Amino acid sequence: MIFSMICLFLVMNPLKALYYTVNQCKSTSVSSDQENLKRQSAAKALDIILPKLYEDSIIGIGTGSTVDFFIEMLAEKNPVFKAAVSSSERSLKLLEQKGIEVSLLNDVGGPDIYIDGADEYDDKKQLIKGGGGALTREKIIAYSAREFICIVDESKKVNRLGSFPLAIEVLEYARSFVAREIVKLGGKPTYRTGFVTDQGNQILDVLNLDYAVPYELEIRLNRIPGVIENGIFAQKTATKIIVATQNGVEIID
Repeated sequence: MIFSMICLFLVMNPLKALYYTVNQCKSTSVSSDQENLKRQSAAKALDIILPKLYEDSIIGIGTGSTVDFFIEMLAEKNPVFKAAVSSSERSLKLLEQKGIEVSLLNDVGGPDIYIDGADEYDDKKQLIKGGGGALTREKIIAYSAREFICIVDESKKVNRLGSFPLAIEVLEYARSFVAREIVKLGGKPTYRTGFVTDQGNQILDVLNLDYAVPYELEIRLNRIPGVIENGIFAQKTATKIIVATQNGVEIID
């Protein structure tokens, strides 16, 4: 019934129908272009790490759509390495589906290379991560890895961090208290309703914080009792960032 009404509306309003069709095509085109850029970034990361892999290599694997492409490409190439360490249950399932050996971080040394995406990055290779809610494990692997390669498309570039909501993982018991403390810092926290992290905790997404000195903000937020971790990667930045743009792939060392 609803579909029939929509069709009738479009027939009776040809100009609006044309506008609707054009905008749908634009939306599809933008989505397809960004997907292609993500693939390019993932492919470049794979090209960079392949010569570095050997039979005892451990690869750290992050979480997100760009990393999904990397996992698929890694499985297709099927290079020799010992195992992957995953930052999330989501990536773990994809790795296992692709037949890639997975180990726990506790059972291996730090990864030789860690591949992950980001929600934002700046010229200093500082990042905001955690849109997928896996920020705590992501930060642990980033710190334990010898090399952290961040794969992104050009839409993630910012002059100053903070446009993307900052994910903060908190204990359920302390969520309201932490939110009030964040408000005191000028932040505007929103509870990510219905989301539970792989550690069984909750997420506050925060806007309006002062990122003048990102590493100081990262430390300050983690000092609030009840905070498990936040998604600012400023104390530990990426070793290099691979950025896919409309004009090619750039590498920020």
